[in-house]
This record gives sequence, structure tokens and C-alpha cells, in this order.
Amino acid sequence: LGDPGDVVEVADGYARNFLIPRSMAVRAHKGATYQAENLRRAHERRQYARKGEFEAIASKLISGGPIRVTARAGDEGKLFGSVTAEHIADAIAAQHDGVTLDKRDVHLEEPIRSVGAHEVRVHLFHQVDPVVTIEVVPEG
Repeated sequence: LGDPGDVVEVADGYARNFLIPRSMAVRAHKGATYQAENLRRAHERRQYARKGEFEAIASKLISGGPIRVTARAGDEGKLFGSVTAEHIADAIAAQHDGVTLDKRDVHLEEPIRSVGAHEVRVHLFHQVDPVVTIEVVPEG
């Protein structure tokens, strides 16, 4: 229902029967709200630091040139099959050391079905979504 340190209003039964017994929440009082504020500030500092790390990875992906993906293609440049988000995530991991992506983080409008350069948005972190160039080249 929120991030660490957020003060939210929930139904009494939900708090009494679920959140408080599992130590996921405490009742709001003067000391608890002060502690919640400290938790929120600490959470924001951690998020800001992690965002900086992911921005560095994003600049590395963008400045590293196009990501090359090989696929079987016909004479006219149409692919036999398609290049999917999973293929792209594997290619990024292979070409950039230390960068691992889940296929759900690669946002394709539709699978790539032709040879050439294509723009793809990659979600790394909250508000860090670089657009990388995928270059699909035919095998052989």
C-alpha cells in the first residue's frame, strides 16, 4: 500500500487482522509518525543512490552503440520468425558485461520482423527508461 515510511489510512479490520500482526504496519501516533518520517527519508536516499547507478548503466547502453542481434532472414530482409524481447535482453547481457535484464523490461510495440535498425525502450529503474538501438543483421 505504499513505500517504507508512508503514512496511509486503511480500514480498521485490515490493519488489526492483517497488517499489524505481520509487522507490516504500526498504529500512527506521535513517535510512530516521527519514525515513519525517518524511514521515508532513508528510503528516498537509497532510491536516489540506486537511480544514479541505473542512469550510469543507461548511458553505457546508449553510448555503447547499437545492440547487434543476428537472425535468419530471407533475401528481401524479412525474418524467418521474429526478434522478441527475450532475444534483445540476451543480446544486451552478452554485449554489455554486468547488465542483466528481464525480458519484461524490454518494451516492444510488436516483435521485430525485419532486418535493420530499430528503436527499443528498456526499463531499468523508476524513471530510467533509455531508448537503445537494436541492429538486426541476417545470419551468414
